[in-house]
Amino acid sequence: MPPLPSSTASAVQIQQFYDKGLAHASYAIRCGRQIAVIDPGRDPQPYYDFADEHEADIIAVIETHPHADFVSSHLEIAEETEATIYCSKLVGAKYPHEDFDDGDRIKLGSVELHAINTPGHSPDSISILLLDELAQSRAVFTGDTLFVGDVGRPDLRENEAGGGHQREELAAQLYRSTRNKLMTLPGSTKVYPAHGPGSLCGKTTSLDLDSTIAKELKTNYALQPMSEQDFIKVLLADQPFVPKYFGHDVQLNRQGAPSFEDSIRAVPHLGSTDTPEPGVLLIDTRPAAKFRAGHLAGAINLQDGGKFETWLGSVIGPDEKFYLLADTKIALDTVVRKTAKIGYEGNIKGALLAPPTLPTTAPAVNVAQVREHPEQFTIVDIRNRNEAQTPVFANALVIPLPELRERAHEIPTGKPILVHCAGGYRSAAGTSIVQAALPAAQVLDLGEAVTDFQAPAEH
Repeated sequence: MPPLPSSTASAVQIQQFYDKGLAHASYAIRCGRQIAVIDPGRDPQPYYDFADEHEADIIAVIETHPHADFVSSHLEIAEETEATIYCSKLVGAKYPHEDFDDGDRIKLGSVELHAINTPGHSPDSISILLLDELAQSRAVFTGDTLFVGDVGRPDLRENEAGGGHQREELAAQLYRSTRNKLMTLPGSTKVYPAHGPGSLCGKTTSLDLDSTIAKELKTNYALQPMSEQDFIKVLLADQPFVPKYFGHDVQLNRQGAPSFEDSIRAVPHLGSTDTPEPGVLLIDTRPAAKFRAGHLAGAINLQDGGKFETWLGSVIGPDEKFYLLADTKIALDTVVRKTAKIGYEGNIKGALLAPPTLPTTAPAVNVAQVREHPEQFTIVDIRNRNEAQTPVFANALVIPLPELRERAHEIPTGKPILVHCAGGYRSAAGTSIVQAALPAAQVLDLGEAVTDFQAPAEH
């Protein structure tokens, strides 16, 4: 590649990398031949490819905070490229780094990156302000403090792994961070958050992946005029569930994760003659129809799909070992890599291809019978609580999917058990969990047929 023309040598390029599965946005900022990477995902290769494409060097890796929902490659990138890692001194990072807090700045070509302490989502959150050659605010990288249409949830650091910080205390900090720091930036400042729609780090995130301060001031519910107490009340209402793996990932990111590819290669693979060890969880990642047609007894059906990582880390705890099963080598490699994105690759006791004999089948649902006589079934609604406030069936037992393994014993077994969610993905997982927990019961998956029952039942 020829040298950059002098007219573009100091131009700033912002490249967003978006992982739909985790609704995670990371960034590379390039000025001339220097690059800073912000909040990188577990696989460092996209950032290396970007640097190679522009014949530039990664000189800085910035962590806005220790993330809960994915594992970052900040340590691996630093070890590979000799870049410096920057994070707040409040992180208590166990890896080599330089503190990056209010007043600190990084020179990147002809521009500067300034640290802004913006606690609230976590006590150690920072935002990064990009200032051009004229010291004009160009962009702010807000981590999980400010999203498009939302702000970060303040209830992820309450357990011991997260530091024992009360949600009300963090929500109050977030009120001050938005009002005193971010909302005072020029309206034209571009906003680049670390997450987009579907992230469990927020609750009403917009479909847009970037914004401006002016637009957020106008449209973001959390930035509208209100008292601190009203803000805390609004923010804490109806937050989604907290997956089991979140605290584990905070700790792992605080230490720095091992090499992504090395970790993938270390996962044991079972041969065609090997059999899974009894009593160890088996996660069957094949489509629901294939699972229903035949599977290994006791397997849990977490289909490889758009949110596989989130559901794996919501259903399975960070200290549990499990097997991963898929149809093909390519599919198996895909789910192993997705497992590593949340730091669970060390939990994989073995990865295996579906054996030719899959003895256990699941019975089909008689939709007409369910419609005419729902009272003949014990109906379990495994949607989240805010979804279940609009019931599909009267008298359904509500047990959200992330709680189902722990609470399956609460389900009465005197009638056939019918499991439903909103669209079929979760009910496939839930049915397999209930069947594994209650092997003597008849467990039915309403699956996609739930669309026939959308009108709320009469109470």
